[in-house]
Amino acid sequence: MPLNELDERIVHALAADARRTYADVGAEVGLSAPAVKRRVDRLLAAGAITGFTVRVDPAALGWQTEALVELYCRHNTSPDDIRRGLARYPEVASASTVTGEADAVVQVFAADVRHFEQVLERIAGEPFVTRTKSVLVLSPLLRRYGAGSPA
Repeated sequence: MPLNELDERIVHALAADARRTYADVGAEVGLSAPAVKRRVDRLLAAGAITGFTVRVDPAALGWQTEALVELYCRHNTSPDDIRRGLARYPEVASASTVTGEADAVVQVFAADVRHFEQVLERIAGEPFVTRTKSVLVLSPLLRRYGAGSPA
């Protein structure tokens, strides 16, 4: 569902802080609280807004090490096969199929490098994986969540 300018502004306000009240968002975008609520309800029903959540610093949960892992898979491995295989790992924060040589890129959080190595060994042992290539993240430079930055 394409968003009009007013809906985009509401989404950006909620993406920045989903705990804001409808009145607060309305004051920012020039609508009443009930009008903002109606628009948010419509955006939820249409699937443009998929939910509200909390973002937690992985380090606060003991996940001090982050890595990006390229997966190279056996011929005819479907995205669903990859998703099902990786869904069992609580250390996998995200996974996406990609263009280029790799078939997928996986974001992994681990307690430390040894823990990451153990997770990587388990992932590499999945029947659909032929090889992996990984890099450890030193410093996250920019992270955008939700709607990104407004136009």
